[in-house]
Parts: sequence; structure tokens; C-alpha cells
Amino acid sequence: MDRNPSPPPPGRDKEEEEEVAGGDCIGSTVYSKHWLFGVLSGLIQIVSPENTKSSSDDEEQLTELDEEMENEICRVWDMSMDEDVALFLQEFNAPDIFMGVLAKSKCPRLRKFNPRLPCRLLLTCLSQAEVASVWVERIQEHPAIYDSICFIMSSSTNVDLLVKVGEVVDKLFDLDEKLMLEWVRNGAAQPLDQPQEESEEQPVFRLVPCILEAAKQVRSENPEWLDVYMHILQLLTTVDDGIQAIVHCPDTGKDIWNLLFDLVCHEFCQSDDPPIILQEQKTVLASVFSVLSAIYASQTEQEYLKIEKVDLPLIDSLIRVLQNMEQCQKKPENSAESNTEETKRTDLTQDDFHLKILKDILCEFLSNIFQALTKETVAQGVKEGQLSKQKCSSAFQNLLPFYSPVVEDFIKILREVDKALADDLEKNFPSLKVQT
Repeated sequence: MDRNPSPPPPGRDKEEEEEVAGGDCIGSTVYSKHWLFGVLSGLIQIVSPENTKSSSDDEEQLTELDEEMENEICRVWDMSMDEDVALFLQEFNAPDIFMGVLAKSKCPRLRKFNPRLPCRLLLTCLSQAEVASVWVERIQEHPAIYDSICFIMSSSTNVDLLVKVGEVVDKLFDLDEKLMLEWVRNGAAQPLDQPQEESEEQPVFRLVPCILEAAKQVRSENPEWLDVYMHILQLLTTVDDGIQAIVHCPDTGKDIWNLLFDLVCHEFCQSDDPPIILQEQKTVLASVFSVLSAIYASQTEQEYLKIEKVDLPLIDSLIRVLQNMEQCQKKPENSAESNTEETKRTDLTQDDFHLKILKDILCEFLSNIFQALTKETVAQGVKEGQLSKQKCSSAFQNLLPFYSPVVEDFIKILREVDKALADDLEKNFPSLKVQT
């Protein structure tokens, strides 16, 4: 199928040909309305109820149709990067068409149809400020989209697809808090222990467990691609219903905690990694620590936060990230090449917005953990090295002066455990000695 329509029939003069060509163009682009109508019409046929069933006799024909349609949708995706095309898609009611493709993505006929392509189109159009609200509204009007997205997140093993779906969800939640709340509350009315009836009825999806399953699958292939799902969880913790959806489901809350705890303690920004890796991992670390902090503050009575002795490993990870941040922001000393590209990049990190956000999250979380430390835990940390002089100094350097009361209370406990260490720290931070 040609991308552009056939030329006008012979017999028209030049002026008429220009008029036809201009009328077929989308906005100020050279893209053809006629061609795009054809592709969208094909999509309409795919999502029509009478066309969602197939038999083994025409399986080969359907496969070829799907492959051809995918190629055409790829072209539409390329075109939709243009603002004029995105606006035209909205005017042609394309949101409803794409919603139909996603809503029917579980149908037998569409199992060979690649849902990554509608996701890409949706993400592109949601990124256009002029039409984003219309697309959000269309999604709100199609409850089946929620089920389709949850179905993909909870069952797909295609990591590329999971990342694309995650990007759509992340963009939707970032654009519309009301939609996020609606999706969080979906399925909440059904008791957690109520078994699914053995019938044709669709399961009741709960958003947070589906997000967790997708994150686990993505991590199994490449942890670096987790950024989008960690940010979705972070967005959920910005509303009360979101954090409750995490912490009030014991198994899911524990699984999310264990996943994120393992990421910061054994995956990201480890002791054998170069400090500069923080520049690559700063956004995902900000999201992970933000969610951990929210769970820690909201569910401190849970057993998995008590008996697992999470405080010291978390302190070790938090301080390690803070130390790497200090290393990233240091200027080269005794170097004649102070204006090299490396120095310029180092200077830029001092004003890095994302690093500042990460530091604020780390310090707040660290202060909350410090407030919960007991004498026994401090003694264990001193003995095992998580609360060595160097690490305590790094912590104080970042916590002071905003968290002075927390540091002062910690020093009091430390003095009972190791007076010499407490005295050394007071010498390095004179403001504490007057107040303790």
C-alpha cells in the first residue's frame, strides 16, 4: 500500500491540481488526509464487533493483515509527532479508534496485533499540549482501557510492550490526578480474599498489583528500564488513596517493599560502582527512595519493617548515595585544565535539578530512620560499620542544619554506645556540642 494517494486524474489544469493537493494535505504538512483516512478506516474494521472473531481457516490471512496494518500504524506514529497531525487525529475521532484497539487487545483476533503501536500513538498524542486533555477525556470514557492496560501489565512477558504501556500510564497520571484516583479505586470494593468465579467474567484488576508484576518482569530483563514504573509508584504516593492502596494490601505492600529494598541495597549505586553512575541512576533512585520513605512512614507497624532489620541496610545505602553525590560535585584539584569538558560537566551537576530532588528525598528518609533508631541498633551499626565515623560525618554534613534536632538526638544515643566516637563527631560539628 502506497503511503501517499494516487496523483489526480488527467485533464485538470495546474490550478485545479494545486487545489486538490492542498486540500488533501493535513495542515501545513505534506501528509495525505486520504491515506490517513484509509488507515483509520482499517482500524475501525479491526475493532468492529463483527470482525473480532476468526477461525483457523483464515488464520494466515489475518496474520498478513495484521502485519500490513502494523506497518501502516508505524507510519501514522511517525506522522503524529507533528502537531498538525495530532490535532487532525483528534478531530477525526482517532482517540476512540485507538481506545477500541487497546480495549480489544485481549480478543483472539488481536493477539497477533502488536499493541505497542497504539501505545506509542497514544503517548505521542498525550505529549501534545493542545490535544492532551481530549485524549485523557476519551480514556476516561472507556473503562475497558483500564482492564486492558492492567491485563498487559499483569500478564505480558514482552518487556518492550510493558515499558510502552508504563510510559502511557505514567503520562496519564502526570496529566490528570482525577484519572489516577479513579484507577486506584477500581476493584477496591471487592474483598481481597474473594475468589474469582469459574466463568467467562473478566477478573477484577487492581492497579498496584499489576504495576508490581510489570516491574518484576521488566527488572528480570533490564533493571535500568524500571524508571517509568518506579515513577508511577512515586506518583501514587502523592495522594492518600495511592499510598493506602499500597500499604493496605499486606502481600502487595510487602512485595513492593522487598523489590525496592533489594534495588537500593543490591542493584543501584553499589560500593563497587563509580560515583558518576549516580548521574545515570538519579531519577530512578529518587523514585525508589521516595516510595520506600512513604511506605516506611505510613506502615511502621508492619512486621516486615521490624523483624527484617531494615534500618541499618537502608542507612548504609542512603549514605552511600549521598557520598557519591558529593564525589560527583567535587571539582578537580591541582589541575591546570580547569576549563576542560570534564570540569564543565562537574560544574553543571552542582545545579542539577534532579540531584537536588534526590538529595532532599534522601535526607528526609534518613532523618526518619535516625528518629526510629534504638540504642541496640546504633550499637550494632557502630560494630558493623554502617555508623562509622566517616559515614556519620557524611550523614551529618547533609542533614545539618535542617535536621539539627534529629542529629542531636542521635548523638545522645551514640554517646551511650561509643562516647569517643560521639566526641569526635562533635569536634567536627561544633554546633552540636553546644546543644547536646
